[in-house]
Amino acid sequence: MKKGTIWCLFLSLLWLLNGCATIDKPEVKAIDNKPQVSPAPLQQNLSAKKGLKRKVAIARFTNETKYGQSFFLDEQKDRIGKQAVDILTNKLMQTDKFIMLERADLDKLQKELALGNAAPLRNMADYLIVGSISEFGRKDTGEVGIFSRTKRQTAFAKVHIRMIDIYTGQVIYSEDGEGSAFSEAGTVFGVGGRAGYDSTLNDKALEAAITNLASNIIERLLDKPWRGYILGQEDNQLIISGGKSQNINAGDVFTVYQEGKKVKNPQTNMEMTLPAKKIAKIQVTATLGETAEKEVSLCKVIEGERNLADYQAKNDYSRLFIGEAKEGL
Repeated sequence: MKKGTIWCLFLSLLWLLNGCATIDKPEVKAIDNKPQVSPAPLQQNLSAKKGLKRKVAIARFTNETKYGQSFFLDEQKDRIGKQAVDILTNKLMQTDKFIMLERADLDKLQKELALGNAAPLRNMADYLIVGSISEFGRKDTGEVGIFSRTKRQTAFAKVHIRMIDIYTGQVIYSEDGEGSAFSEAGTVFGVGGRAGYDSTLNDKALEAAITNLASNIIERLLDKPWRGYILGQEDNQLIISGGKSQNINAGDVFTVYQEGKKVKNPQTNMEMTLPAKKIAKIQVTATLGETAEKEVSLCKVIEGERNLADYQAKNDYSRLFIGEAKEGL
């Protein structure tokens, strides 16, 4: 009877221990922070010979939550918002598909240029991204057993972004993304890891939320048409905006478009632009300039020279723009 009782007590103890939450060491989990791009669009654009780069700027990324706000900080010291700008900029830069223009600290650049009496920057983006952090916070949860105790810290972030076409002012894309990260530790019979306050979870959650959006932002930008402009002419050649930094090379062919007529729709009381018309094709003969802002390319007309005659005579190309060449004129 005594042996039977001892065995029963021993088995009961094992059963209780098995039901305890046992964690050997603190653990932090978050989603993969590498930029995620679906294989099809990425492969299609990597295989393209030119891969013309769009000019993108992040106008703002503000923290609209109460988390991280304090009466000691003014509106210009939005630390979480600035962190979000840096994270998203890094994700887009890693693709090597965009020319990222500075906007968050543009005032600092202009002051630096003013010290040397240099002209202020006037490089316009093709697409503008604005965003906000709508949810941001953390919570602590835990479980207490007979012989064990666990503690779990969780951080959560939710961000919203809008993408705006500079030339039309139209919002062409809007989406939100969520991300979370947690750290968990526990003890059994007082043995195990003990976790203090982990401030890095906030950063991991914010990066996870932006990473979830990065793939769709990249794909949307790559789907949008590249656009350049005719700046003038020299020695019977047209001067167009853009150069090597946008992956424009000698021999590349572009289509010249004439902007559609602007009409007002009485039903909506809004002005709309009719579809552009293809009028010519040009081929790059040389690229000039050392920086993205000063780069230009020289082109010769290979099709539709008559259609450009009036524009060349007046040296006014304000109604024209160029795009990637497609089949047919």
